[in-house]
Amino acid sequence: MRLTRGGSSRFLNCAVAALFVGVFCVTVTAVSGGPQRRDRDSSGRDHSTTVTFSADIAPLLLERCASCHRPGASAPFSVLSYDDVRPWARAIKQATETRAMPPWKPAPGGGGPFVGERRLTQPQIGLIAAWVDSGALEGDAQDLSPLPDWPDGWRLGEPDLVIEMLEPYELSPEGDAADLIRKFAIPIPTRNVRYVAGLEFQPGNAKVVHHANLRLDSTATSRELDAQDSEPGYDGVTPFSARYPPGHFLGWTPGQVRPLAPEGMAWRLDPGTDMLLELHLVPGGQPESVRSRVGFFFTEDVPTEVPFTIRLGKQDLDIAPGVPDYRSQDRYVLPVDVEVYGVQPHAHYLAKNVTAHATLPDGSYRPLIRIDDWDFDWQDSYRYASPFVLPKGTEVAMEFTYDNSIANRRNPHTPPKRVTWGQKSSNEMGDVWLQVLPLRPSDRTVLENDRRPLQVAEDIVGFEMVLAEDPDQVMVHDEVALLYLQFGEVAKAAAHFVESARLQPDSPSAQYNVGTTLLQLGDVEGAASRFEEALRLDADYVQAHNNLGAVRRAQGRLNEAVHHFRQALRLRPDDEESLYNLAASLTLLGELDEATILYRRLVRAQPETPDALAPLVWILATDPAREVGEAEEAVELGTRAARLTNRQEPGALDALAAAYAAAGRFDEAVATAREAVALLPADQAEVRAAMAYRLQLYSQGLPFQRPR
Repeated sequence: MRLTRGGSSRFLNCAVAALFVGVFCVTVTAVSGGPQRRDRDSSGRDHSTTVTFSADIAPLLLERCASCHRPGASAPFSVLSYDDVRPWARAIKQATETRAMPPWKPAPGGGGPFVGERRLTQPQIGLIAAWVDSGALEGDAQDLSPLPDWPDGWRLGEPDLVIEMLEPYELSPEGDAADLIRKFAIPIPTRNVRYVAGLEFQPGNAKVVHHANLRLDSTATSRELDAQDSEPGYDGVTPFSARYPPGHFLGWTPGQVRPLAPEGMAWRLDPGTDMLLELHLVPGGQPESVRSRVGFFFTEDVPTEVPFTIRLGKQDLDIAPGVPDYRSQDRYVLPVDVEVYGVQPHAHYLAKNVTAHATLPDGSYRPLIRIDDWDFDWQDSYRYASPFVLPKGTEVAMEFTYDNSIANRRNPHTPPKRVTWGQKSSNEMGDVWLQVLPLRPSDRTVLENDRRPLQVAEDIVGFEMVLAEDPDQVMVHDEVALLYLQFGEVAKAAAHFVESARLQPDSPSAQYNVGTTLLQLGDVEGAASRFEEALRLDADYVQAHNNLGAVRRAQGRLNEAVHHFRQALRLRPDDEESLYNLAASLTLLGELDEATILYRRLVRAQPETPDALAPLVWILATDPAREVGEAEEAVELGTRAARLTNRQEPGALDALAAAYAAAGRFDEAVATAREAVALLPADQAEVRAAMAYRLQLYSQGLPFQRPR
């Protein structure tokens, strides 16, 4: 493994460095100890004996260290026998006295307590030191405790579903251990909605998998990025579409097994979702094969509570070389009462420390987490042992301090260079995520509507900084364009989509994206040319056929519109958008028999969608050759359409009035027609005149029938 960066020692010495890749992962409990231990002889009398490995140190190492310090696990040496441990005795003492081991970063008193705290007590540290200082004696082998039966399989039990990387990834023996991050898209084979109570990650090669992040992507983006790389997985940014489940953190560090979600807080897994597995890999000096697995544990209980994650952090980071104390701060005032379940800080190599705290409305102060010696290699998420309430009006705040000087032994750049915000670990980040649960279900919407725009705006700042450094990142152009669309800034979105299309001229989706934004900007001809180019590149692009058809229909070129809608429907027979567009275009052309068939298909597929109901009602009600029963059917469907639109849509009410008249229910036809006329905008004089004519017919006891 790499022991130095920039010529400075990363760890205290080589022995401690080797020990550092292990992890103590069992919950700490108090162990009495010191220079000597107290025993009882057969008569029951106490007497002092020398501290030995067999009687005193082996039980502690088995409990705290052996989950990773054993054959086949991630650490570089085993602690299962005296012969394994003796060469490392002084390194173990030094690592525990400096608290490099176990790797538990939250500072005492800075937040918590947290579930699974791995911090050793001072008596335990003293016991290890006394053993080493007294000669690291083995003692009587009969005092050894039996070795635990570590399962080769799953520690949470047999999963309900297991997925794994589609093929192994062959890791080169050489590489930059600071920035070797590989992402793998893995399909999740489930046909129905499932609810996930928890995950368990198996690294597949614990020697080289340092940590992992697990995200979900319901689009094809991650899969396409993976497919574009000639080797399994890909390097590069994480697509915006790959996210954690709402309110949940998904990740893994060595020795970690996350408990199942609290009751009622499982998360939803939809069919067609891929997992984007992000592995931080550490080359080990020889070729290694990696094939990670993830086990899913499902529950039949539908979640009753959906947590929310509040992300604090700024993405305008711009750290000049040599600066030892660059600071980034963020704060947020809670608009609702929340219960806090967990916290997860995240940064890269320049971060030095992080603090997060809450200031309650009464002025009282509550620490959330404090890490005084940030280390990119030992990041974790932390669940509070006891959730606690922060009332509305509480200000939550965070601060990261960064050291971009030569004195930072973890600085990946020698000499130091300017570092800005970015997703690569050679860039920098600084976020603190809080997992909270609003106390009232309705407050989740309040919190989301209040917080999400702030986070999206910050994402835009970050992506624009990435593009300022490297303007040729296609995916970032696409992602920031989508974010701009969320704010209604269509022109800015279009500019990024245009640049994306310039960078990938053979991409039909890039042309399509430009076309959609130009259409929103009113540039109909420009949009049409982009859709045509997308179809030239991919003649089977359903969305491009649909949108080009919509443009041609708006231009009055109905036959061309019908052609494109038929092509879209041929490619995707159940596509409801294509069904509706073709039916509407055929209606305008007067081809009502086929339009009626299509509208009926839509109504069967989506019985609560008024867009298809109203035109179907109109066709049935005004057909001069309608069959027996069609008038009453039109009334039933028209009543449904009026209900679904809260009787606020003039077209739906106009169709219902025609249906009432066709069924001979003229009083209801007159009243409904008057409702429709009253809702019409003043500038629709032609439509108002047509409705007034029909209202006059209904008043005379006559239905309206369209010309034969």
